[in-house]
Amino acid sequence: MTRLILTVISSLFLLVQAIPVAAQENAWVQIEAQPTLGSAQTSLRGYAVRLPDVAGFSLGAGWYAIALGPYDQATAREVLQNLRAQGAIPGDSYIAFSTDYQQQIWPVGSDLLDAPAQDGTAPAMPEPATLPEPEPEPVPADETPREARASEADLSRDARADLQVALQWAGVYSGAIDAAFGPQTRRAMADWQRANGHEPSGVLTTLQRAELIAQYNAVLDGIGLRLVEDAKAGIAMKLPADVVRLDRYESPFAHYTASGDLEAGVLLISQQGNRNTLGGLYDIMQTLQIVPQEGERRLGQDSFLLIGEDARRISHTEAALRDGEIKGFTLIWPTGDEERRTRLLGEMQESFTRLPGVLPASAGSLEDQSIDLVSGLEIRQPRLSRSGFYVDRSGTVVTTAEVVQECSRITLDQVYDAQVITQDAGSGIAVLRPLQPLAPISVAAFQLAIPRLQSDVAVAGYSYGGMLGAPTLTFGRLADVRGLNGEPAQKRLALNALEGDAGGPVVDAAGGVLGMLLPPSSADRRLPDGVSFATNADAVAQVLTAAGITPAAADTSDHMADEALTRKASGMTVLVSCWD
Repeated sequence: MTRLILTVISSLFLLVQAIPVAAQENAWVQIEAQPTLGSAQTSLRGYAVRLPDVAGFSLGAGWYAIALGPYDQATAREVLQNLRAQGAIPGDSYIAFSTDYQQQIWPVGSDLLDAPAQDGTAPAMPEPATLPEPEPEPVPADETPREARASEADLSRDARADLQVALQWAGVYSGAIDAAFGPQTRRAMADWQRANGHEPSGVLTTLQRAELIAQYNAVLDGIGLRLVEDAKAGIAMKLPADVVRLDRYESPFAHYTASGDLEAGVLLISQQGNRNTLGGLYDIMQTLQIVPQEGERRLGQDSFLLIGEDARRISHTEAALRDGEIKGFTLIWPTGDEERRTRLLGEMQESFTRLPGVLPASAGSLEDQSIDLVSGLEIRQPRLSRSGFYVDRSGTVVTTAEVVQECSRITLDQVYDAQVITQDAGSGIAVLRPLQPLAPISVAAFQLAIPRLQSDVAVAGYSYGGMLGAPTLTFGRLADVRGLNGEPAQKRLALNALEGDAGGPVVDAAGGVLGMLLPPSSADRRLPDGVSFATNADAVAQVLTAAGITPAAADTSDHMADEALTRKASGMTVLVSCWD
């Protein structure tokens, strides 16, 4: 038996030994992960000076890996041990594999994920104490002070202003950008020279000017900033071509969408129009998901500016009307990368050029049309929408407390901002006041008398969350003047209501309000179809009175024609929306 076991183990050992090393997955020594592309590139440049085989990859979710390789797995372990021992890499570095990585970001122009692994002995790393001095690279001869002043005199006004901007960015200049090299600019030049190891003469040589501008532009490395001419849109401008690419045309936009993990985008705006068209575009764009609600809004006679910012993105839109053509752009960029975004935006603004022609109104596909899209862009949608009804002439609204929980913004009819003035958890009632006075078509008058069982009732509400643009009237009967457990503040209705109707007024045949429709129960018990509940008029009136609002009483019991009842109930009903 022992001999059999040894034979099996020996066979397995030979089988493992027979697996070719080339079949194993390439290994890497991962030494860092960075949360932005910019910080990853900075780290990569630093490591590439000190270590061999440096590479960078996207990890997804906005993170980027700095790694060494590719190696076979034995070599990777040896590299990891040697470099850890020398203190050349962080102590928490570890072995990773090619399947852990996505798009390569460093070095540019190669594909190391598919390259053969380096096998054999790990790259030799000299001990820190014996590191040889690197051979100095030949440095071009710099100018004498006289030559520097002569070359400086040949600079254009724009070039001189650019140097002041770069000195300002470097933190050594706080004066005006006037292209005049006065005493303050000279001191700033000397300060920059001193900080960068140059003789502080206060006059930058040609090489030093190039070094300063290169430092200033380093933040734009890796995005492929270059001039793009879009003849179809009639616009030329610098775009981050390594970050976005042309995806499609949907009049009036040319869509340049993200080509990698960076959540960025550019829209080129191009259409024929006049001032009315410009104003309409300004209004429509504020409803789009890509334009967050917080930020500057400015509409002029012939131009507009829209800036939106939230925790995820910053959106900058500008457009102008000239000679019957509206042209402009939107830049969408992740929040938290402000220096690069600001620099990119400046380059785009400065390079923006109008070319002949505009996008035709027919540009775009008809296959993916949707009521929730405008020119291929998503309209901003509320998190939750329910119904409500006006209870006084200034626009005070009663609605269900369900719709006002944890909202950053509450609107009436998706236009008018409102605030909660009171809510009652027991009855599920909330009372809202618009931030500007409104003039409702009609106002609720409450029927406080006990209604007759089996009498006709109706609920007015936005059954489909505002999709139809007007409330719907759903008819039914009063099944009981109490809840299922005998609750005196509730009424049971034989009525097929939908979720969007919750918060809407329940009216009798004379148009008097019997109460407010409650949302469906969230309990595990499922009730038969056609069963709904409403708080009664007394409960609503008590909440209003406690809030200092006097509810109106119904003064008639005469039946109304269905058409007149629909007009009255719809006129008092409003869409209530909760926004994140």
